[in-house]
Amino acid sequence: MVLTPARAGLAAVLAVAITAGAWRAPGLDAAQTPAAGAIRGRLDIRRHAPLPQPRPSVSDLGGRHPHQPPDVRRGLVYLDVAPRSAFDDRDPGRAVMDQRNETFLPRLLAVQTGTTVDFPNSDSTYHNVFSLSRARRFDLGRYAAGKTKSVRFDRPGVVRVFCDIHSHMSAFIVVFNHPYFRVTDADGRFRIDNVPPGTYTVIGWYEGEARAQRSVTVTAGAAADLDLVVP
Repeated sequence: MVLTPARAGLAAVLAVAITAGAWRAPGLDAAQTPAAGAIRGRLDIRRHAPLPQPRPSVSDLGGRHPHQPPDVRRGLVYLDVAPRSAFDDRDPGRAVMDQRNETFLPRLLAVQTGTTVDFPNSDSTYHNVFSLSRARRFDLGRYAAGKTKSVRFDRPGVVRVFCDIHSHMSAFIVVFNHPYFRVTDADGRFRIDNVPPGTYTVIGWYEGEARAQRSVTVTAGAAADLDLVVP
């Protein structure tokens, strides 16, 4: 396990766009490419991030709006350098980050470049979604319940998302230019499918930092088991 500073978390994701290798066994064309395998395992998060607390506001005088604690149990696992097949043409589609009970749902969203993310407002109050992140800077302005606004993410990197009205609301959108990543379930389990045979460095990412890494070898038609620990 290798621990890295917070800045390395962003650098590790951005590096995929710059250093992703052209992996293919010598002499193999597309028709001869071996069957893919998978990487499965668990990201063991030993200490969860502290929960942000709502800041009192004038609107609280009429009764506090329901506040749902964010889900800080999930992390992200991805290949540090993607195989060549990652750069085939793909349709990234759309994703959703909802706003409900003054919480972004999900708190952690991972997408491919070109994905459009919808930000519906499912609360009874106004929200203002924005980000100052270098990978994608935006400000959607204030909009009411039942409305939705969208943002397209075209550059790989980590995007911190906030609400200008509710200071305790925050989330992460991590953008990749390949499909070899997975957000874990609540127990830390993950499975990355369709990985070409080869040896890869797998990164365990949690709350803004790349915190663990291990090497794994994938063979054709098999699932390689891998566990990572975030202390």
